[in-house]
This record gives sequence, structure tokens and C-alpha cells, in this order.
Amino acid sequence: MELRHLRYFQAVADNGHMTRAAAELGIQQPPLSQQIRALEAEFGLALFKRHPKGVTLTDAGRVLLADARRILTDVAALRQRMAGVASGLQGSLAVGFTSSAAAHRFTPEALRACRGHYPEIALALSENHAAGIIDAVAASRLDCGLLRVPVARPAGLVFEPLLHESVVVALPLDHRLAQPPSRGRGRATGAPRLRLRELRDEGLILVRQPGAPGLYANLLAACEKQGFKPRVVAEVDRMMTNLNLVAAGAGISVVPASMRGTHAHAIAYRSLAAGAALDAPLTLVYRADTNPGAANTFVALLRRLAAGWRDDG
Repeated sequence: MELRHLRYFQAVADNGHMTRAAAELGIQQPPLSQQIRALEAEFGLALFKRHPKGVTLTDAGRVLLADARRILTDVAALRQRMAGVASGLQGSLAVGFTSSAAAHRFTPEALRACRGHYPEIALALSENHAAGIIDAVAASRLDCGLLRVPVARPAGLVFEPLLHESVVVALPLDHRLAQPPSRGRGRATGAPRLRLRELRDEGLILVRQPGAPGLYANLLAACEKQGFKPRVVAEVDRMMTNLNLVAAGAGISVVPASMRGTHAHAIAYRSLAAGAALDAPLTLVYRADTNPGAANTFVALLRRLAAGWRDDG
């Protein structure tokens, strides 16, 4: 038995006549009658009572009609769902992000936009460090990821910078560099920027290099270019952890500017002088062979949002 047999049977039952059903189906009446007889032979039951004016259902036919309608309705709904998946309007999407990517206002707004524009895409969100996200996307455990500077670039992955932002130095509030000279304790706007060499003797807290060497590798390289090797006092797994340690007075760190304000009661943030040339991009990673579907819809959405992005604060 095939689905077409159920469609034929339903058409005959609805029309009560072989010839009218054949016309509706766009086939000849004799082949339709043969298909109905074959279906009756398969079940070993008469499905219709034949009479000069047409056909009527037997008890067995009425039972089959209820099931046939349900099956054909389910198949139609399945086809519609699959069409939605193929068009990228339905399906599931697993997205990972680093804590520093999540701290940027773009990330929650992009996720909210995805839910608003594509409510039938089920988002599964998770947090990890950059290396973990890249590995998960490469292994198809994640569809996309949002991170800062890529820590590796495996073949088959696309790393697309969406936005760029500067970095700031995070210091304990009572640190000697926390406040600009002769400005008092208030964090006045327009404060002079810190020069990178002013961090020469400071203890730096960095995200552990296997987890996210990108931004911090650039920082270490910039320090060496300034003629000194920074003193690293701690390495941690997450960028939020290093800010927790800065708040506790364990050292200083360098983070994307969008994290400014975290632990505002205990941390002061100072901008770096332009010569530091440190960039904290927001990077989207996805597989190059991503088939048409929810992942492509998400990537296209983030591109549109990034193209029109204005960071007002």
C-alpha cells in the first residue's frame, strides 16, 4: 500500500462515485477502480458497496477512511514542516557564545530578533570558551558560535567578523592607575588614556591560553613591541572570571570595551592609548558546508543586524 492508494480511496469516499473521483484525481476511471480493488484485496475486506448510482462505504471502509484522513493530514503537515526547514524558517539551531561575546549588547539583541522574526526556529544556547566553541562547531555539536578573536581556524569553518570594538584596562577601584592624575576619585569622562607601557610592572590576569589565546596573544605581542614582557599572575578559563579576580584585587586585566561596567562597585575601566592597536572583534563562526536551513537564516540575520548596527552606549 502506498500513500496514493489512500488518496484514491479518500477521493472515492468523498465523491461517492468512481467516475467523479477519477476526474478529481486527473486519472481514468478504469485504473482507479483497479487500484481500489487492489486495496480491498490487500486488506481482505470490501471497502465500498457498489450500486448503479455510485458507491457507499462499508463498515470497514468507514474505519479506513478515518485513519486515511489522519495519515494524509499528518503527511501534509510533515511536508509543510520539511518545507519550512528547507527554507530556514523552522528547525532547531544550537548557538554557543563566550562570556565576553555575550556581554556585547549585540548578542542578546540578535537572539531576541531571531526569536521575534523566526519563532519556529528553536534556539539552544550554551556558553563556552572560544576553543570549545570552535571545536563544537567543527564537530557539528553547534551550528554557530559567537566569540572574539579566533584561537584556531580549522579547515571547513568560516570566521566572519561582525563588529569591532576597542579594549579597556580593568583595574581594582583603589589601584594607582584606576583614576587619572589630578582628577580625584570620580571617573570623569574624557580621562587621558593609559599607555601600554604603564602596565609594565603590573600583575596581569589573563584567560588561559588553550581556551582563548587570540585577544591575549595580541596583547602579549603588543607589550613585547613596547619593549617589555608583562607579568602574568593568573590564568583563568573565562573572561568573567578574570574580572571577578580584578574585583578582588588580585591583579589587572584587559577586556573588550563592552564589558565596561561589570563589577562597577569594585573595578575602574581605563581606555588604552591608540598606539596599543588592540581590537576585540565580535566574530561569528559557522561551517562552510552549512546546508540551507536555520543556520543560514541565522547567519543572514546577524549580517543584516551588524550592517545597520549603531552602538549608542
